[in-house]
Formats: sequence, C-alpha cells, structure tokens
Amino acid sequence: MRIIGGIHKGKVLKVSKGLPVRPTTDFAKEALFNILQNKFEIETLSILDLFSGTGHISLEFASRGCQNVMAVDKHFACVGFLRQQAKELNLPIYTTKSDVFDFLKKCNTQYSLIFADPPYDLENINEIHALIFKNNLLKSSGTLIIEHGAKTALHELLHFTQHRKYGNVNFSFFEFD
Repeated sequence: MRIIGGIHKGKVLKVSKGLPVRPTTDFAKEALFNILQNKFEIETLSILDLFSGTGHISLEFASRGCQNVMAVDKHFACVGFLRQQAKELNLPIYTTKSDVFDFLKKCNTQYSLIFADPPYDLENINEIHALIFKNNLLKSSGTLIIEHGAKTALHELLHFTQHRKYGNVNFSFFEFD
C-alpha cells in the first residue's frame, strides 16, 4: 500500500497479509483523488470512510491536509493497523470499531464526503446509500462515493450523478440535486 499524494507522498506502508481487505488499486485511487481535488478543497472536508480496512483512503485524505477523518471498520486488526499508522505518521484520523450499518443507524454527524468501500459481494450494498440519505448524514453540498464491483449497478438510486470505472474498480457518486 502506498500513499500517492500530500505530505507523505510515496510512503509505502507494509500491510499484514492476514487482514481481510481488498485495497483500492493505486490506479483507481489516483484517478479518484484527481476528481476530488478538482472539485473540493480537500483540507476543508469532513470525511467518513466506511469499511475502511487498512485505511488507505483515510490516510490519503489526511496526508493531503484533511483535518477531519473518521474511519469505520468492524475488524479489530484493521482498526488497530490504521490507528498505528495514523499515530506514526502524525495524521488526524479517528477510528471506530463498529459494524458499518450499526454505525450509520446511530450516527448523527454530517460529513461533506462519505466514501464506502464494502466487500464487492455485499448483498445489501444499497442499504449504505439508504441509511446515509435517510439519516441525513451528508451535508447539502456533500458527496457520497461507493466503490463496487462490475456486477453492481447503483445508477438507479436517488441522487446518482456519475459512474467511473478504473479496471475492476467502479465508483458511483451521489449528490443532492
């Protein structure tokens, strides 16, 4: 895993092979951050990273100057890895060990950008979108991005704005009209 931008650009992080993750490819991550940097001032965003795994997206945002990053994952080892990396790199990432769906049901904070990278075979992937919009977790000018596999189609969900594909990685974007 590598941080591709910001103060820790080029930093390679060694990830234990036993972690249950499928990190976003550098190619897809770089394309995603090119889109985001052209649209937002990263430093001003409040980020919610769902199914954060090793935290590669959280680390990328924090390395680029974002001061408000919350990462949620249910796996103890993943949360521990991200906490350790954030501490070692002195990055402002807050972590919580929780089932994402339980977290979304209880959360009462609004975020300017929510990134979800669930397992590609997650059957109830649409529930992520439903809970975020039902519970008003996205600021009015905010964006929800769900990473998913090729077999998942999210374009019919409310507030869909665009779909981007980078190899096997797909991103669906949602914003208030």
